[in-house]
Amino acid sequence: MSELTLTVMRLGFLAVLWLFVIVAVQVIRSDLFGTRVTQRGSRREAGRQQQQAARQQAAPPQQRQQSGGRQRRNAPTKLVVSEGTLTGTTVALQGQTITLGRAHDSTIVLDDDYASSRHARIYPDRDGNWIVEDLGSTNGTYLDRSRLTTPTPIPLGAPIRIGKTVIELRK
Repeated sequence: MSELTLTVMRLGFLAVLWLFVIVAVQVIRSDLFGTRVTQRGSRREAGRQQQQAARQQAAPPQQRQQSGGRQRRNAPTKLVVSEGTLTGTTVALQGQTITLGRAHDSTIVLDDDYASSRHARIYPDRDGNWIVEDLGSTNGTYLDRSRLTTPTPIPLGAPIRIGKTVIELRK
């Protein structure tokens, strides 16, 4: 082999070795410090709730009754994290789909080793019931100790378990 070929091979090996060291340091750093869990939209949501309350108070009594026509009397109004790293986090239920997982664009970002990027979703059906659906996660989604295989209605107060995180619908 020529001297030039041997030098190029040595430099290539050195570059691959440094690349390996850098990746290993990044993995160790992320294991030590974890990923940042952000409370997205909490200010926006509080402002939105205040605006909605002001609108409803300003509306005549007949209109107030009509605006809540879709909501049932014992319908849940919030989603509460009761166990896990996000204990105490509350999301107001306003008819939108709520996504759960490790992905940063999820409604509730779970910093849990047993959660998938897109783990599950919770959404309302036409009758006003809330449905939980597992999105093909590796470790599964559990509703009241039974693993979900199909979209399932959520009873009020029933625990939804995703890894170490437990979520409940409450009034």
